Amino acid sequence: MLIFKTKEKLINHLTLLKAKNLSVGFVPTMGALHLGHLSLIKTSKENNDVTVASIFVNPTQFDNKKDLINYPLTIDKDIKLLQNEHCDILFLPPVSEMYDQSVSAQKFDFDGLEFEMEGKHRAGHFDGVGTIVKSFFDIIKPHNAYFGEKDFQQLQIVKKMVEKHNISVQVHGCPIYREQDGLAMSSRNTRLTFDQRQCAPFIHATLQKAAKLFEKSTIDDVVKWVENEFEQNAILALEYFTVADVVTLRTASKKETGKTYRGFIAAFAGEIRLIDNIELNT
Repeated sequence: MLIFKTKEKLINHLTLLKAKNLSVGFVPTMGALHLGHLSLIKTSKENNDVTVASIFVNPTQFDNKKDLINYPLTIDKDIKLLQNEHCDILFLPPVSEMYDQSVSAQKFDFDGLEFEMEGKHRAGHFDGVGTIVKSFFDIIKPHNAYFGEKDFQQLQIVKKMVEKHNISVQVHGCPIYREQDGLAMSSRNTRLTFDQRQCAPFIHATLQKAAKLFEKSTIDDVVKWVENEFEQNAILALEYFTVADVVTLRTASKKETGKTYRGFIAAFAGEIRLIDNIELNT
């Protein structure tokens, strides 16, 4: 696996590969890799000639600076994991390579997707996401890019950015990768205490029950049921649960024929914020 830390050297190398008509797949990460990340690498490897991964903890997408400071860094372990998956290229830039003197995000218009759910609770988060993903797309110019559906809102926002900025890349959403007990894999899971980790699968279990309830109940009843379940949980604190249209991501108040819905959740285990979502069928 080749490792590049500067845009110039990476661009030069990729230019040579693309001159040979090789297809390039891209998997952006913030490191602290787990099996979910590696599943994206595998998918890219299966569908492209060359796979590029990036590891970059993007400062402009953290609304909580304490979360940025505490974000797990496991570079040596991450490199070995990528090598084991036969990833072809790792882009490992410092902050100074991705941002000029001012470490700030561009402003984006995602047609309102950015104001729903996570956008209501994490000011400026999606401007930071858009800034760094667009920069990576401009540098790497991949044919395909792969994102996990755990961050479903982020996936939809990246697709919207590609559409609005006419970026030539196919963005693919990949299924949520879970632990055996159902907890959605996340780099933040490593920060959970033993008790928090034991309790965390409650999030997905509650989503599964909510999905069943959704088939025969009103949206309002489902939301109230989830909120009540969390009120009885001594370890996890619900930030929000919402049922949203998968296209607009707007919170739905009633079911409409022809629309597809998803349940989205965010909860705190102490200071650690966990998110998940589930497809809903009427």
